Amino acid sequence: MPEGHTLFRLAREQHAAFAGREVHVTSPQGRFAAEAELVDGRVLDEVTSWGKHLFAVFGPDVVHVHLGLYGTYTSGRGLPPEPRGALRMRWEGPGEDGEGVWTDLRGATACELLSDGEMQLVLDRLGPDPLRRSDPGRAWARISRSRVTIGALLMDQAVIAGVGNVYRAEVLFRHGISPFRAGRDLSEVEWTAVWADLVVLLRAGVKAGRIVTTRPEDRARRRGAVTRDDAHYVYRRAGLPCRVCGTPVRTEVMVGRNLFWCPTCQAV
Repeated sequence: MPEGHTLFRLAREQHAAFAGREVHVTSPQGRFAAEAELVDGRVLDEVTSWGKHLFAVFGPDVVHVHLGLYGTYTSGRGLPPEPRGALRMRWEGPGEDGEGVWTDLRGATACELLSDGEMQLVLDRLGPDPLRRSDPGRAWARISRSRVTIGALLMDQAVIAGVGNVYRAEVLFRHGISPFRAGRDLSEVEWTAVWADLVVLLRAGVKAGRIVTTRPEDRARRRGAVTRDDAHYVYRRAGLPCRVCGTPVRTEVMVGRNLFWCPTCQAV
């Protein structure tokens, strides 16, 4: 599932390509046809994100997209290709320089038209976003009282928005915190450090367009571009030696996703 940095980049790219101009909105698949007709030909005011949610504002109406596990956008310039398959929503516009631009959405968990008030209800259900000016104290208020494991809490978008399976595994490793510790067993100092690190990691993800969490001294190749094999400490490295202590990385399912951790560096 795309994590918060991906949605932030998508919002920025779509805003740059379409905002301030009329957008031709269609639903070749038909599932979004009635809603598309309501905003078709209207000027797009802005595109923003919060966590894993994307919001495109057309006056009083907002197109809300949640990609989920399988949702994807593809984009291009010039004439778009002939619609094929389950193409939920297509945007077409003149682009900033007058050359045509388009973007296609497929496979999203949610693609719906909301009012301003309904958009606010979605936002009210989400926790603070490390990529936005939001209060980490809101997340700490829930974490500090919870018997739920921190590994599960970090995946709860009502606690913190935008963190997914990769950032969960990697930030807990970077701070030597067991994913099996109850939230209430974390100290506020630990949480403050985790939040600050998430801000740094997600911002780096926005800039690079990928998630890299390893420090140069912990990579096989310490200079030059970071290879895929060197990008993470524990995520998808089950059975491989920990980059720090050499203990085999372990995995098990937590809240429906494969969790990865080092049992030595992240002892309970």
